[in-house]
Amino acid sequence: MRELLAYAAAHVVDVYLTPDGARAHADILAGASVAGAGVYECTDEIVALMADAQHPQGVLAVARAIDVPLEQALADVGAGFVVVLSNVRDPGNAGTVIRAADAFGAAAVLISDASVDVYNPKVMRSSVGSAFHVPITIGVSTSEAIDACRAAGLRVLAADGGSSTALPDVDLTVPHAWVMGNEAWGLAPELREQCDDVVAVPIAGHAESLNLAMAASVCLHTSAQARRL
Repeated sequence: MRELLAYAAAHVVDVYLTPDGARAHADILAGASVAGAGVYECTDEIVALMADAQHPQGVLAVARAIDVPLEQALADVGAGFVVVLSNVRDPGNAGTVIRAADAFGAAAVLISDASVDVYNPKVMRSSVGSAFHVPITIGVSTSEAIDACRAAGLRVLAADGGSSTALPDVDLTVPHAWVMGNEAWGLAPELREQCDDVVAVPIAGHAESLNLAMAASVCLHTSAQARRL
């Protein structure tokens, strides 16, 4: 809620608080008033009915959508990098990748039309506010997102554990896009072929693989390190 008011206050429509929530979150109450949102005090029972969480914290907001068009998301990439989520279905993974993208300085996150809804409450919670920090595009096909990234001057890299190209051997100092596939089956062959290269995160131990959120975090951190170099 605080991140929403701090970074996307214009999107806030209404804020609902219980009496205890109003006392505990006076800063949110003040921020909502400054943003011009409607502020309503209601009972614990009403908040519980409205909330998705088992134990709501006594404050909820109704906000307008925050996603942006594809062209706008790619307009300010410059020498940076973006993330494309292709058919990612798990809300925890999607939210964690958004959080990692924010932490490591990605310019945007592009979420394919076959992926989980970015407005799923579990996605929002697992992003821990990062969904309000980084431009997000939704509703495009993975193929469309790849073509748009290439048109914007980005080298397109597919992340796949079966590749012979290892992450340390890839030049990440150039503008680029990471394409991350489905948790169970990865990227479809035709999408891998559409990318400029397919890259694997080397695993030294005996773990079978990394899950999507872990692999994405490693790739994005490596991109951030390369940019600093």
